[in-house]
Amino acid sequence: MRHILSTIALSLFATGAMAQLDRSTPPDAGPAPQINIGEYEKFTLKNGLQVFVVEDHKLPMVTYSLTLDTDPLIEGEAAGYISLAGELMRSGTTKRTKAEIDESVDFIGAALNTSSQGIFARSLKKHSETLLSLMSDVLINPTFPQEELDKSLKQMETAIQANKNEPSAIARNIASLLRYGKEDPYGEITSEESLQNITVNHLKNYHRTYFRPNVAYLVIVGDITVKEAKKQAKSHFGKWKKAAVPAHSYNSRPTYDAPVVAIANRDGANQSTIMVTHTVPMTPGHPDAIKASVMNSVLGGGSFSSRLFQNLREDKGYTYGAYSRFSTDKRIGYFSAEAQVRTSVTDSALHQILFEIERIRTEPVAADDLELIKNMLTGSFSRSLEDPQTIANFALNIERYNLPADYYRTYLEKLSAVTAEDVTAMAKKYLEPGSSIILAVGEADKIEESMRAFSPTGKVTRYDFYGNEVKGAVAVDNITAREVIERYITAIGGVDAINRIEDITTTAAMSVQGMELKMVSRQKAPDKVLVETFMGNNLLSKQIYDGVKGKIVSPMGEQQLDEEMLQEVKESAAIISELTYFNEGFSVELLGIEAIDGSDCYKISVTRPSGKSSIAYYAVADGLKYREIAETPQGSMVTNIKEYTEAEGCLFPGSVNQAIGPQSFDITIGQIEINTGLDDALFTN
Repeated sequence: MRHILSTIALSLFATGAMAQLDRSTPPDAGPAPQINIGEYEKFTLKNGLQVFVVEDHKLPMVTYSLTLDTDPLIEGEAAGYISLAGELMRSGTTKRTKAEIDESVDFIGAALNTSSQGIFARSLKKHSETLLSLMSDVLINPTFPQEELDKSLKQMETAIQANKNEPSAIARNIASLLRYGKEDPYGEITSEESLQNITVNHLKNYHRTYFRPNVAYLVIVGDITVKEAKKQAKSHFGKWKKAAVPAHSYNSRPTYDAPVVAIANRDGANQSTIMVTHTVPMTPGHPDAIKASVMNSVLGGGSFSSRLFQNLREDKGYTYGAYSRFSTDKRIGYFSAEAQVRTSVTDSALHQILFEIERIRTEPVAADDLELIKNMLTGSFSRSLEDPQTIANFALNIERYNLPADYYRTYLEKLSAVTAEDVTAMAKKYLEPGSSIILAVGEADKIEESMRAFSPTGKVTRYDFYGNEVKGAVAVDNITAREVIERYITAIGGVDAINRIEDITTTAAMSVQGMELKMVSRQKAPDKVLVETFMGNNLLSKQIYDGVKGKIVSPMGEQQLDEEMLQEVKESAAIISELTYFNEGFSVELLGIEAIDGSDCYKISVTRPSGKSSIAYYAVADGLKYREIAETPQGSMVTNIKEYTEAEGCLFPGSVNQAIGPQSFDITIGQIEINTGLDDALFTN
């Protein structure tokens, strides 16, 4: 059965000279460039909706962006419903079905996207009235159909399963939790359990409460006059009713007097995702924001010349890239420096990140390096002015964050005035290595001991995907690896029942990027395998192994399995792989008991004759296998068995989730047929 699941996933992947310049002395900085920021007009409807208009008659296009200005909200046991409310606004209204909305948008070649904080729409000017009719209907009259909610919940659950195997996603969850705490909206983590609690009423209540014109801004950009914009706004949004919108304030964020060292485990990882992060009291338009942005760019803000990049990549060769971020926010911003490095240099890379953070706090940036960064930022800002949408965003930011009216007109002057002393001052003021969160996600057992060096007390806390504290595998001495495997074999039916299986045919279904696939797997004892993958009636791939040789057949042709692939198929061709684990050449080791998604499991390492290894988790409570992690050419494949089904006195996986990198697949086993007398000719190579 392990071979069946592995093959299902793998089959998807089958388918003149220049004058010499004196560079020893950098040129003096010139004056800040003169910029011309376009004009905008503003008016307010009677219901409180504030409208900004930027005229741009170069193309016959108009863009409408509606944005809410509300406080973030704790979602509690139904975490995830706010994003769903935004996503599903265009899934049906009191006047139109989702299909009718989609068809109407496509017919006029428009774009219409919704989120929990607003709506974006764009079309040719000649279709703007039709577009606004759709946009206002979606905005004011959504119905949130149950069937669309069910689909989105399933998609979100699948995404969570994929993210559990993605180190960057794990790191983001833990970093957010440790920066803000579980009682803060920015620290909440959506889980499968919270998704189960979400109802249509959650979505309706959120929309009814927070989608109000008196807390909204409408930005109109394009081939339109202010007079036309006023007429459209009044016609399509004037009847949108205003109402009081709740305000929310949260002040329970954790504070740290010393570095907090955290790790998370990802079995099979050959890299660690590392991060140094902490909150920063920096709001958009803050008097220090421009100087802090320059400081971060010097440190690691995306340039190949940044200190982190030069140190960790160019000098040490630890990584392909190392970067830092200095994020502003209306409530609370954050700083983060991160990279992905080889497991063996996890601690060394973190030492270098901390070294560079301390160096920028104490060592002034060189004049030529500073000018290079300021020139880069000047160019980026100037290029952004080519987009009329930028002007609209400037107007919106000035209004939302109470910025000086000339904030953006004088931006380049303020940028040009930033000095090396300013950079040092910003680093000393806002970078806090002594109270940072120092995080690594990778092979936890291999990095935990070296991570202790970053904690004054030697404490390292291990977390799971959801930010819960967990322990690593705890050693046990009252059971052996053989006994764990024997418990599993007994739990699924026993040796006698398994040995009575001469052949088995399994039909499974899955959806990949909207495509419905069917997999039919046939196995015949002791080691014959045939796996076929179909889309509709079309064969996408077929893998055959007759016990000696094998091949993969696809529309691209045939490929004989090489020696390495043959060995891998041979090692997993048994109907129940666990029955072979104590054969010659296999090595099975009990690593201890570890909690997986809240359930205690025996953690077993299996090394095959080929030298390839995998990790499997068997529940302490009932002995059944819960998860398996195996290496494939595409990376680690994580198989989560969600439920079992019975056939001829034996239990087999009935519902499975597989994740390889960022891709996740839900597989449903629809039919299991045993001892139907499969002919050897089926497996002829």
